[in-house]
Amino acid sequence: MKTFTIALLVLFGGTNGKEKHLEKATFGAGCFWCVEAVFQRISGVTSVVPGYAGGTTEKPTYKEVCSGTTGHAEVAQITFDPMKVSYENLLAVFWQAHDPTTLNRQGNDVGTQYRSVIFYHDEKQKAAAEKSKREAQTEFASPIVTQISPLTKFYVAEDYHHNYYNENKSQPYCQFVIKPKLKKLKLE
Repeated sequence: MKTFTIALLVLFGGTNGKEKHLEKATFGAGCFWCVEAVFQRISGVTSVVPGYAGGTTEKPTYKEVCSGTTGHAEVAQITFDPMKVSYENLLAVFWQAHDPTTLNRQGNDVGTQYRSVIFYHDEKQKAAAEKSKREAQTEFASPIVTQISPLTKFYVAEDYHHNYYNENKSQPYCQFVIKPKLKKLKLE
């Protein structure tokens, strides 16, 4: 099964063999607690920071972002070692970790703050994201609505959002949304 194969590749590392420095990827795929929990479990990822990007409000708060009026999406900024996992492999996980065909929605999380979006850090990432999106479309019956946009600013979320699933596994959202997602992806 393709999903299982990609998950294994990402779990045990894939490399593009060129870079020797850490890089960043920034993805929005619904609630940032889910995105954070998924990418924390990928070999080669050194950190995952929840935050906000893509809007107009300076230094937004969680409450402001949840209002849907800031233009920001909940995102996770992923720092990774490209010698252990490539950006392309992170994109493969991104497509599997959510439904990129639902506009401004992931499950019960509804609004532009939950949109599917890839914020690229440079032109190389932009090209990779666009290629990956075209390739991923073959796996979905409905059109992918994921935005691919330049990252202009990233705002770190409040401390209580960091490492949320790992510190709150018994919470209902973690039990009924995040845990099943991790199991589906064979990450827990």
